[in-house]
Amino acid sequence: MIKTLVAGIALCVASTAFAQSKGTVATWSAKPAHAWAAPTHMMLLDATHAGKRIVAVGESGIVLLSDDEGKTYRQARSVPVSATLSAVNFIDDMRGWVVGQWGVILATTDGGETWTKQRMDTAVDQPLFSVLFTNDHDGIAVGLWSLMLQTHDGGKTWTRTTLPKPPNGGKADRNLYHVFADGKGALYISAEQGTVLKSTDGGANWDYLATGGKGSLWSGVVTPDGRVVVGGLLGSLFQSSDGGANWQPLTAETKSSITNLVATGKGLMAVGLDGLVLKQREDGAPFDIAQRPDRAALTAAVIDAGGKPILFSKEGVLAER
Repeated sequence: MIKTLVAGIALCVASTAFAQSKGTVATWSAKPAHAWAAPTHMMLLDATHAGKRIVAVGESGIVLLSDDEGKTYRQARSVPVSATLSAVNFIDDMRGWVVGQWGVILATTDGGETWTKQRMDTAVDQPLFSVLFTNDHDGIAVGLWSLMLQTHDGGKTWTRTTLPKPPNGGKADRNLYHVFADGKGALYISAEQGTVLKSTDGGANWDYLATGGKGSLWSGVVTPDGRVVVGGLLGSLFQSSDGGANWQPLTAETKSSITNLVATGKGLMAVGLDGLVLKQREDGAPFDIAQRPDRAALTAAVIDAGGKPILFSKEGVLAER
C-alpha cells in the first residue's frame, strides 16, 4: 500500500491486482492498465470534455470514455501505465494529456482511445496533480513539493522549472494543486497556505499571491466574466476581480472541503467532500448548497449539454440524486 497525495486529498491506493502481483509498487505502476469488470466503480479523480466526449481518469491507470453525455462509459483501449492518474486536460476533441503518480505524463491524439507515455520517474514517487496546455505545444504540469514541469514541443521534452522562494522565506516546497488560465495570457496555480501563484509570461516567471487564507487551495477557475476563484480546505473560497491583486473571501456556509470548481455560464459550481454540491448563479448571488445523502467524496464535475452536472468521486461515477 502506498499513501499518495493526489489533488490535495490523502488517498490510500491499494488494488487487488497489486496485492496478487509480484514486484514493487513502481514495477506494477509501470505496467499497462488492466481491463476492469466494473470500471465506473473505480476511484476517479478528474474529468473533462474532449469535444462532445467525456474523459475521466483515476486509480490504476483507468481512463473512462463516454460518448452519450455520461449515460454509459467504456475504458480506453490502451493505457501504458497502472499508476494512479490525477488530472486530465484536452485542447480539442482529439489531443489531450493526463498526469499522475510517479510524475507520469501521458498523451493522446485520438480523443483518449489510446495513450502514449511522455514521462515517468519511478525512482521517486513525486506525483503530478494537474496539467494544462494552452495550445498544442505549450504545456505545464504541477505537483508535490513545488514540482513544475514545462514543455514547448507538445510534450516531447519536459523541463523542470525551479520556483523562486516564497516572499516570507523558506524553501519553494509547497504542493501545487491546480493550474488554470484566464484566456488572456495569465496562468494561475492554487497551492498551500492560502497561496496562488501567477505568471504573465507563459510560465517563465511566477509571483506568489496571498488570498488571506491559511489552508490548502485544491482547485481554481476563471469565470467568463473574469473572476478568479479558488477554493479548498474546509469550504474556503476566495475571489479576485483584478487578476489576483486583491482577494475577497466568499461565504458559502459550509465546512466541507472543496475539491473542484467549474465555471457555469455566468455562475460557478463547486463539489467536494461529504457529498458537497455548491452552486452560484452569478457574481454576488447567494450560494445554493446541497449535501448528497451518501456523503460521497466528490472529486470532479463536468456539465452536460443540458446544463446538468455529471459527478465523479472516490466511488466512481455517481448517479444523479
